[in-house]
Amino acid sequence: MTLHWELQRKGLCALGVGLVALVVAGVTSPARADDALARDVLTQDAQDTLAPGIDAATRAPATFFRITDVLAKLDAMRGRGPNAVRLAALTPSNIATDAAPEPGPVPAKGDEPFGLFIFRAPEGLLWQKWRGLETRLASDAETLSRCQTDAGNCPSNAAQFLRLIGAVKSKSGRARLDEANRAVNTAVRYVSDFAQHGEADRWSSPLETFATAKGDCEDYAIAKYVALREAGFPREDLRLVLVRDRAVRQDHAVLAARLDGQWLVLDNRRSELIEDSGATNLAPLFAIDHAGVHLFAAPYAQRQLAGPAEAAPAASDEATQWGNADIAAGSAWPGALPLLM
Repeated sequence: MTLHWELQRKGLCALGVGLVALVVAGVTSPARADDALARDVLTQDAQDTLAPGIDAATRAPATFFRITDVLAKLDAMRGRGPNAVRLAALTPSNIATDAAPEPGPVPAKGDEPFGLFIFRAPEGLLWQKWRGLETRLASDAETLSRCQTDAGNCPSNAAQFLRLIGAVKSKSGRARLDEANRAVNTAVRYVSDFAQHGEADRWSSPLETFATAKGDCEDYAIAKYVALREAGFPREDLRLVLVRDRAVRQDHAVLAARLDGQWLVLDNRRSELIEDSGATNLAPLFAIDHAGVHLFAAPYAQRQLAGPAEAAPAASDEATQWGNADIAAGSAWPGALPLLM
């Protein structure tokens, strides 16, 4: 009688025997599968079928098992399960997921105008212009100092600027900024550099501007910058800001002053001050102060979370002529200089 039919006679189905053999094969090596099958796994009825001639007294004792025990043993062998021995392992996560991690909190906005950060700009024409202007500002300071000790020999433009500084100094808080903005806007008439000097772009010191009572946007901003510094306003809270006015698609210059943590914009086109958050038409490009020329940059995390149109540096692609777009792309700074209003 074949094994198949004998197993059926004994009440064991072929599927059950196959399962037993498969489980035992997973626990023992193939070379010992037959011995293990006879010794550890088969039930008494299976032993009767495979070895019917063996006396009951000489038979090996029957061994019974549960499938869960076998699987637990396999888990232990493979380093899994509560009783597994682990020689080295990383602490597993409590939750397995393929979802993207929650984004971290966006850092607070920068301390610079328009909630941005600044970093030192590469050497170029703006640095050359600023250093040249600093030399003339030092000369203006000497003239103003002499006027204070010898008013009779003070040039009229210097005397006028000193009176303006006195009016600014007499105010405090926001009124001081209002006075500087209004007084300079009133004293100077807008004339382009080309019309006045025959040059595309020229930065004038306050005494040069007040000598002719004419100037363009950066001349207004420079005069306000010096007037406020001379009136005692902290220099760390003043920035000459070169921007792109997107409303009229023109380059422009303003003065930004920080008062009680809030940056205010002093613009020759406005008689009133405006908070930087409200100057949505201005795309900031460069900040200039006592420490030199700086480029604006948005916080990195905000750029990562922003859409493609907002992921660029603080300046938009309209500012290519300023050289900022090339810097953002990683190329050398071309030293381009805008034609300011």
